[in-house]
Amino acid sequence: MGLLTKDVERHPCQVEVSHRFDSLHAHVKFTDGTVIYPGDEVVVKGPEIMAPYGEVVVEDRDAVIFRASKLEQLWTRLTGDFEFMELCEFSFSEEVKL
Repeated sequence: MGLLTKDVERHPCQVEVSHRFDSLHAHVKFTDGTVIYPGDEVVVKGPEIMAPYGEVVVEDRDAVIFRASKLEQLWTRLTGDFEFMELCEFSFSEEVKL
């Protein structure tokens, strides 16, 4: 991996999709111990997984990892905290009136 070039890797993974009252999530776990670093992109191959309400679906898939270049990793580390703040919502009012 160079300063401006990306590497492409293929790895097996396990996808878990939950559609329950207490948990609505989708998680990807690499079965070979692969680690994702800041700036990397992951694409899971295969058809869309739809979990019926009240169930958890687990499937084995293949994933393609596009490793970030050294420059992209540095940029992600430097700007990541600022982008996180976009997800935050703040309210300073004591009472909401409709």
